[in-house]
Amino acid sequence: MRLSATDVYAFQALGFLGTQDAERWVPSEEISDSTGIHRPYLVRILAALSAKGIVKSKKGIGGGYALARKPRLISLCEVVRAVDGPVAPLSCISLNWHEPCAEEGRCHARATVYTRMRDAMLGVLQEFSVEDLVTAARQGVSYGHCLGHLLKPNA
Repeated sequence: MRLSATDVYAFQALGFLGTQDAERWVPSEEISDSTGIHRPYLVRILAALSAKGIVKSKKGIGGGYALARKPRLISLCEVVRAVDGPVAPLSCISLNWHEPCAEEGRCHARATVYTRMRDAMLGVLQEFSVEDLVTAARQGVSYGHCLGHLLKPNA
C-alpha cells in the first residue's frame, strides 16, 4: 500500500475540521484557504468522506462541512478506505473487496507474507485516528511537504 495525494489531502482537511467547533459548518472555501487544497479537488474528497459517514455536509447559506463524529472515533483506516478503497495489497486477501484466486488454498505467500502485510497495514491505520491529525493541525503542521515524498509506481 502507498499513500496517495488524496489520502494526504483528506488527512489535512480532516485535521483542520477537527480543530473547528463541532457545531459549526465550515465552508469548503475556508477549508481550501486554510489547507491549501484546491477547492474542486477538496470538494470531491469531502464528498467521498461524506458518503462514508466521516464528515457531514449541509448545503446552502450557512452550510459547509463538519466531522460526523468525534475525531478520536474516526480511524485512519476508515479514512483511507473512504478515499482510496481497499487497504490490502491484493484482492485475494482483502477483507472487504475479496476476489477469489484459483491458488488460494496452495499459495504460501498469500497465507503468510501477503496476509501479514495486510494485517500490519490495517493495524497501524486502526491504531490512529483523526484526533492524531488534529494534534498536528493545532501545531500548524502542513502535509503539503508529504506530497513531494509520495512514492510513485516503478520509481
